[in-house]
Amino acid sequence: MLSYRHSFHAGNFADVLKHTVATSIINYMLKKDKPLCYLDTHSGCGAYSLQSTEALKTKEFNNGIVQLWGRDELPAPVASYLEQVIEFNAQSKLEFYPGSPSIARQMLREMDRLFLFELHPNEFTNMRENFSGDRQIKMANSDGLQGLVANMPPKERRGFILIDPSYEVKTEYQEVVDTLIQAHKRFATGTYALWYPVVNRHTIDQMERELLQSGIRNIQLFELGIEADSAEKGMTSSGMIVINPPWTLQKEMQESLPFLAQTLGQNGEGFYRIETLVAE
Repeated sequence: MLSYRHSFHAGNFADVLKHTVATSIINYMLKKDKPLCYLDTHSGCGAYSLQSTEALKTKEFNNGIVQLWGRDELPAPVASYLEQVIEFNAQSKLEFYPGSPSIARQMLREMDRLFLFELHPNEFTNMRENFSGDRQIKMANSDGLQGLVANMPPKERRGFILIDPSYEVKTEYQEVVDTLIQAHKRFATGTYALWYPVVNRHTIDQMERELLQSGIRNIQLFELGIEADSAEKGMTSSGMIVINPPWTLQKEMQESLPFLAQTLGQNGEGFYRIETLVAE
């Protein structure tokens, strides 16, 4: 279908969760003085103007990054994520929002590599312009799920893989689970983070069951909701399922998610989940 454009949703509450988790994972992995491979299966264009027609049409950023901008006394993981957004703006005013590839690029070192996949032709064109001339980045206008499996294991033998589909097509929920299982067979020590939207809770329950039955160990789940589940309202919560998470991640999310649920929740209905789906 290829109609999804993240510019309508940049900086929303789901981005806050996704990028808080991603920043925490990268920070931990950078503590080791060894090369790291970052792979993003659905990169988008990598950078978004919050003054664009698309962003202003929905203004989803108002219940996301705007609620954190300029605040003091944030939980440390949230503050670390916010630092990346501040650095991307390079000024005191919030005008731009970094996509996952931009956050990763800001944080990674000269020894690290990035693989960015994007199937949408216009988004890929914009991404290529945003990262033009960067020799540490390899970009492909192709299916990121196929690209993930084909590039495992990375030569570095250390990797953070972000899987962030739009879920425009219902079969994507099954495809991401199947891809995760295939990739894990090739690279069992990699850290994989799968983002998901909660539009239909039964679909997410099914994803969780299939991962529980996959034989993969060491799986944690982190979810942030701003309202109770509602099929009529669309996405009211989203989550990250992380395979081989840093040992510090659960504690960091225990600091962060209660704050985010209270700060971003609507009408006192904010909530969060922190669960170990499968132990090590």
